[in-house]
Amino acid sequence: MPERQEGWPGDGPGVVRLPSGRLVRGRGLRDALPPGPVPEFGLYLQARRAPEVPWEARLLRWPDFRLPADREEARSALAEVWELAADRRVEVACGGGRGRTGTALACLAVLDGVAPAEAVAWVRRHYHPHAVETPWQRRYVRRFSAPARRD
Repeated sequence: MPERQEGWPGDGPGVVRLPSGRLVRGRGLRDALPPGPVPEFGLYLQARRAPEVPWEARLLRWPDFRLPADREEARSALAEVWELAADRRVEVACGGGRGRTGTALACLAVLDGVAPAEAVAWVRRHYHPHAVETPWQRRYVRRFSAPARRD
């Protein structure tokens, strides 16, 4: 694992502080990269391909206004982001930065201890008031759970 660098500014654009103190940046890929430090890891929620970036990245196939193509892979990817956010700069991003990104951030909040029934309201307060755009995305968050551990 790379040596820990400067973290996200807590008040930076799109930066969300989870209840545990972990910081995760959400953003829209159609927007310019925010000023300041770059991610050390990115999870990109796209239907076909991740953007080309100079940092470590993972694609999670997730069509616009829909749900992840593979729910088990989504839970695994989000658990990885949650773990990495303990000591690395991680971002989660989709095209516009609200629906899929908001849904993923709400799921990260669930992993961090926010009740699933409260996670959409939580992410709308702490990230964007229009995060988690569709009824099925809201239902996905309410039903979200951590991946089963393989010991």
